[in-house]
Amino acid sequence: MQRFEVWAPRAERVEVEVGGRRTPMAPVPGRRGWYAAEVGDAGPGVAYAFVLDGGELRPDPRSPSQPEGAFGPSVTVDHAAFPWTDDGWGGVRLSSAVVYELHVGTFTPEGTFEAVIDKLDHLVDLGVTVVELLPVNEFPGTRGWGYDGVELYAPHHHYGGPEGLKRLVDACHQRGLGVVLDVVYNHLGPAGNHLAEFGPYFTDRYYTPWGDAVNLDGPGSDEVRAFFVENACMWLRDYHFDGLRFDAVHALVDTSAMHLLEELAIAVEHLSTELARPLFLVAESDLNDPRVVRAREVGGYGIDAQWSDDFHHALHAVLTGERTGYYADFGSMAQLATALRQAFVYAGEYSPHRDRRHGRLDPLLPGDRFLGYLQNHDQVGNRAVGERSSMLMSPARLKVAAALVLTAPFVPMLFQGEEWGSSTPFQYFTDHHDPELGRAVSEGRRSEFASFGWKPEDVPDPQDPATFTRSKLDWSEAAAPAHAELLEWHRRLIALRRSLPGLLDYRLDQVRVDVDEHARWLVLRRPGVTVACNVGDSAVEVDAPGELVLSSDNDVKAGEGRVHLPPDGVGVLVDG
Repeated sequence: MQRFEVWAPRAERVEVEVGGRRTPMAPVPGRRGWYAAEVGDAGPGVAYAFVLDGGELRPDPRSPSQPEGAFGPSVTVDHAAFPWTDDGWGGVRLSSAVVYELHVGTFTPEGTFEAVIDKLDHLVDLGVTVVELLPVNEFPGTRGWGYDGVELYAPHHHYGGPEGLKRLVDACHQRGLGVVLDVVYNHLGPAGNHLAEFGPYFTDRYYTPWGDAVNLDGPGSDEVRAFFVENACMWLRDYHFDGLRFDAVHALVDTSAMHLLEELAIAVEHLSTELARPLFLVAESDLNDPRVVRAREVGGYGIDAQWSDDFHHALHAVLTGERTGYYADFGSMAQLATALRQAFVYAGEYSPHRDRRHGRLDPLLPGDRFLGYLQNHDQVGNRAVGERSSMLMSPARLKVAAALVLTAPFVPMLFQGEEWGSSTPFQYFTDHHDPELGRAVSEGRRSEFASFGWKPEDVPDPQDPATFTRSKLDWSEAAAPAHAELLEWHRRLIALRRSLPGLLDYRLDQVRVDVDEHARWLVLRRPGVTVACNVGDSAVEVDAPGELVLSSDNDVKAGEGRVHLPPDGVGVLVDG
């Protein structure tokens, strides 16, 4: 006997179809808009679909599995049946993490959950402690970034479905790796999205870059909010994830007395207590608003950390010289110093790119409320041809960048292949079967890069399978001499981060940064640790006391309280 339930307040008649037979569903007393039915010959692994007012078959909005893809029937799953082996897993704390972001489809040639397992030992050897997966819920087709998902409860069938994802998380835990999942609650994909037929999931009172906003504060929004809160808890409970990363929370328009982010944080905190292991939440926010990561007790939403785009932009602009698009707001050594001291470069200052003041400073926030990085899927994939930093700067500058990311007072994050300077791009790719939609996506992709000065004809067609194939990592590169040297540099930096308490001290008031705008050198001082780097054209000598424990170049020399830095040289010193 299997019980089926669905929230469908927009339908007058709801049926569930199992094995070609339709069973009427009855309203659930006390639950507005909910329908339920019990089917005697259904159980785990059974395909089903809903029918609204005699219309077409529709997958369950909370479908646990879509073996035939986004447009196929849903399939029941018994989550309790999986043979987990991670009973001894005690979880991981974000403040001690080194995060590694990866996209399942391009991380390996096979592009599956199972294939990722074969590469986990590489991550352990590198020193990574947390794996972050780009969205893995069901999206149309077999290739995509995952941000156009339409079945938010179902792991993508092409990657390996529910069983494959559970095996991957279990394997990570067996190796001491935490796992974070990127989830998208600010919009759904344009193809296969049938939620509006079931209920008021969207509203035209607000508009987002992806169309109508998700209905978080209008009529019927209680159940919409519950849809996302229960989804978050499902990943953490049934798939044993250690944390979630929320995509673009600035697009969650919510005027409720309790913002959805706060509601999510409360629910996950309760679940953490129930499961007796730490769970954490990370947000992507374009607002520079400290409320996102401020504690609830002092008026914040209680999210544990957020991505630090200002740090990325400041670092990228200094090392590449780019000044187009949003990089127009960055480029000075002083701004990089500000980012290292307070995360937000724009904390109430005028932003030329936005033509308004932007952001707000909270001096009480510690550095572990922010993730710092040189690259991520957005900053690489949202370039015209998906160039990585390895294509934009020299190997020496890649070492400077890695040193600053891994010694900064933030939780560091790497993007797949960054550790060896991968030469493969990460481009935007889709697999929409509707020709008109595919053409619209391709044309829209070309037009959106105008502000960066990139030529539309240079933008790869997202629908072309070759765009996806080009984006796959070439693992053979990691053994080549130049790549292996950069890989070893990352290993040594991560090991140093673990061994020096000062690099795990997130008190931003203990961070000191000196720069020379003309000579283009920077000295970062943290408790017991000094990092000196030179991105100028000439060698420099700067004040940097301590013993030189790591250097990017044999020409980096230290002595008598000073360090000699060749162009694009970096050294790490510790107090004697």
